[in-house]
Amino acid sequence: IDLDEFGDASITTGDIDAGSNDACGIASMSLDNEDFTCAEVGDNTVVLTVTDNNGNSNTAEATVTVEDNVAPDVLTADITIELDEFGDASITTGDIDAGSDDACGIASMSLDNEDFTCGNVGDNTVELTVEDVNGNVASATATVTVEDNIAPDVITSAITVQLDEFGDTSITAFDVDGGSTDACGIADRRIDVSDFTCSDVGDNTVELTVEDVNGNIAAATTTVTVEDNVAPTAIC
Repeated sequence: IDLDEFGDASITTGDIDAGSNDACGIASMSLDNEDFTCAEVGDNTVVLTVTDNNGNSNTAEATVTVEDNVAPDVLTADITIELDEFGDASITTGDIDAGSDDACGIASMSLDNEDFTCGNVGDNTVELTVEDVNGNVASATATVTVEDNIAPDVITSAITVQLDEFGDTSITAFDVDGGSTDACGIADRRIDVSDFTCSDVGDNTVELTVEDVNGNIAAATTTVTVEDNVAPTAIC
């Protein structure tokens, strides 16, 4: 017999009786056990008692094999997780499970993907597999949304530049970048001032802005020292 979704099953004497008889007629039949639960999964000995019309009784035994063929009810929940400063994140079955259950009890839960990196930013389909104590397995999917909310680590370096013979000079963002990093990668570097003239001779504060591949932005300042070491042109 098979347990139902509630982990129950029952039998009657008619299920066990295979043709018991008596010359004077049978008055009643009874079983010593009619109801079965998850605890009885496997073989169970059941005694059939038969009483004839004159009060004579006899018994016989039969084996009732109880099976649990009902898979667990798998319930999942969508979640959002954030990458850490190293570009990593992980989840457990408890993060996805939304109350999966089984009448006879759950033995284990597993995920097809527990670890996420920068390559998983966005929506990811994860499958939760649940196995009950009797080996029945079921699964369901959930969406794990991975976000990168960590701004780049902006590192700057101070530099000194020389004006040319026309009193001009220019720099790029890479000239003042001292090794800025981001776990998921840098998409863009830019500075607020790139061109200098005679009026900028001396120390100038320049801001370096770094944007990563997921749109996070950070900035830091540095000093650009402008020097004029070009002698005048003497015309006699």
